[in-house]
Amino acid sequence: MKNILIAGASKGIGLELAKKLSSENYVFALSRQRGELPENDNIQWQTADFMDELPDLGFLPEKLDGLVYCPGSINLKPLRGLKELDVLDDFKLNALGAFRLIQAVLPRLKSAGKSSVVLFSTVAVGQGMPYHVSVSMAKGAVEGLTRSLAAELAPVVRVNAIAPSLTDTPLASRLLSSEERREASAQRHPMKRLGLPEDIAAMARFLLSDEAGWITGQVMAVDGGMSALKI
Repeated sequence: MKNILIAGASKGIGLELAKKLSSENYVFALSRQRGELPENDNIQWQTADFMDELPDLGFLPEKLDGLVYCPGSINLKPLRGLKELDVLDDFKLNALGAFRLIQAVLPRLKSAGKSSVVLFSTVAVGQGMPYHVSVSMAKGAVEGLTRSLAAELAPVVRVNAIAPSLTDTPLASRLLSSEERREASAQRHPMKRLGLPEDIAAMARFLLSDEAGWITGQVMAVDGGMSALKI
């Protein structure tokens, strides 16, 4: 069984991934609250707030086979309404938090011999979208971090990112607050539906697996076709 650390595991994509992995792996979960994480013997949870300093990571094993950093934000404002603090907060949560955690557990990732890191970007980095300035800046930094670390840490640690479109998670609830909004968002995607946490977690699970052993430095679009298709 592998040791997998999931940051932001209490809801949405992180929660779905923890459920998928915990039957065959040891999952070490970091999140502000336990949320809906099941009481599973293979899941250990510790509280964390990724906007500030990292928690004590002494509960982790000496070897980590995988790390997934899920915390993120959807801060959609026009440029005129953005404050510098908004941009800094998005950067701290999305990019700096990932950097801090990877740096802190890197010896454990290297000790595993072959390990995998999965980060999260957004379709809005590669496809310009209005009102996405702050989150696109932050997630653009995540993509840069992904490629740079993949080069630096190869061949021992693989590093990849997933770039979803809007996914039906608690984080997106404000944008999907009515049936009209949900349907309008679904129709913007070639696949004509919203993304589900299961869609994104499935890709993360694959990237953590040995089957993805020749994949590193990639930003994988899981976005219902939005980034590649115009129909």
